[in-house]
Parts: sequence; structure tokens; C-alpha cells
Amino acid sequence: MASFAPASARAYAPARPRRRPAPPPPKPKARPRSVPRRQARPRVAGGVLWIAVVAALLAGIVALNVGVLRLNMQLEQLDDQHDELVSKRDNLQSQLSSVAAAGRIEQLATKHLGLGAPAETTYLELERHGG
Repeated sequence: MASFAPASARAYAPARPRRRPAPPPPKPKARPRSVPRRQARPRVAGGVLWIAVVAALLAGIVALNVGVLRLNMQLEQLDDQHDELVSKRDNLQSQLSSVAAAGRIEQLATKHLGLGAPAETTYLELERHGG
């Protein structure tokens, strides 16, 4: 039989972690080119434009609310006027019914015109001609 020789000390030593390769050195940052700076005016002009648009919208909303308020006031006045006219109409209808009452008319005919109640009522029958 063959005899085995003991393994070297390396075989029993714990395994070393493998080294990771070093990261590549950082690339030098490129200096920005000297680009002419944009003027700030277009941005400011855009902001001023937005402010003007928002102000115009708010002014429109305020004008709309003022118009609605005026219409509500006018509607309230018209409602009051309507109620007053309905009251006058009812009063006039009451006066008309009292003036047009049969008893009153008969009384006026008797006193002012000297008319009296008929003693008898006569009905006439009319003949039909033609046809």
C-alpha cells in the first residue's frame, strides 16, 4: 500500500479572500467650456408673463363675482316688485268682485236709474227660418 505524505501547511491554512481589482482611477473632470451665459431676461420675461396671466384670470374672476352680485341684487328687487304687484292684483280683484256683485248692481239700478224689479218674466220663443 501506498503511504500518503502529509499535505503542506498551505493546504490546511484558511483560504485568503481574493483581492478585488482596484477600481480604475477617477477620470479627471473635464473643465466646462466657456459657454456664453444665457441672459436672465427671457426667464424673467416668462415669469412676468405668467404673473400677468394669473392677474388677468383673477381680475376676470372678481369681475364675474361682481356681476353675479349685481344680478342677485336685481333679482331681489324684482322679487319684491313681484310680491307688491301680486298684492295689488289681489286687492283689485277683491274690489272688482264687490263692485260687480248682483245685489249692488240691483241697488244702483233702483236708486239712481229709478228701475224696479219686474212683476213677471216673459219668455219669447223664436222660430227658425231657413235651412
